[in-house]
Amino acid sequence: MLNREYRAELLRKYARSAEDDELLARVLDKIDIRERSGRMQHSRFLSERDRLCIEPVLRELGTTAVFWGGCPEAERTVFILPADWQTEEQVRTGEDSPVCVLRAHWRGAEGLGHRDFLGALMALGIERDLIGDIIPREGSCDIVLLREIAPYVLQNLSSAGRTALTLEEIPEAEAREAEFRLIRDTVASLRLDAIVGSGFSLSREKASAAIRAGRVTLNGMECLKPDKPVEAGSKISLRGLGKIRLAEAGGLSRKGRTQVLIHRFV
Repeated sequence: MLNREYRAELLRKYARSAEDDELLARVLDKIDIRERSGRMQHSRFLSERDRLCIEPVLRELGTTAVFWGGCPEAERTVFILPADWQTEEQVRTGEDSPVCVLRAHWRGAEGLGHRDFLGALMALGIERDLIGDIIPREGSCDIVLLREIAPYVLQNLSSAGRTALTLEEIPEAEAREAEFRLIRDTVASLRLDAIVGSGFSLSREKASAAIRAGRVTLNGMECLKPDKPVEAGSKISLRGLGKIRLAEAGGLSRKGRTQVLIHRFV
């Protein structure tokens, strides 16, 4: 069990805001309960920024934890401390997992998106951090959520907007990453404004303005620097326009520009 002095030292060292302090205090509480009881502990869904805040604390403590959000590429994940007898696989899948995936189906040509499903869930009185990724596609949508609220959602989520839904629980192994459109392009450099401009079809000037205005996150963290270098595998969100991932970067064109492959999620 963490003593009071060491706990306070960890919060001073790693918390950068009041929100971080509250988040890390909850994590340390979970670690204490897990050590005393031996039972699995888990959080509600965390953002990528939350995870980046938690991971250094776990490394310092030498604590083994699992971050899981229903599929390997999940953006929102649950922090899980397995019980003594549980494997990582057990807390990811099956009845031992605190995470559940529901698949919604509908008939007709209505195009339903992330906002439609999130609005329908919030209208049921469900708090946002009980819900993970929402992954819409043509005719169906995978909804990741905490298992404890799955029966309530199955019983009460009958429509999104004016469109009637049918829901089923699916194995997490069948949950699919959001669909994306491939963008092949060349950029002058791997600066953030260049990748944002290419991925969202914006001029360099408009991309830079969006970054400086705080509308862009890089791997879950707000970034205000247009010249920030971007590495392959990085995820970038632009508020109001969606999310992209720099899938590949490398090789020069005849004009000396860097070739990039970008996934724009739809």
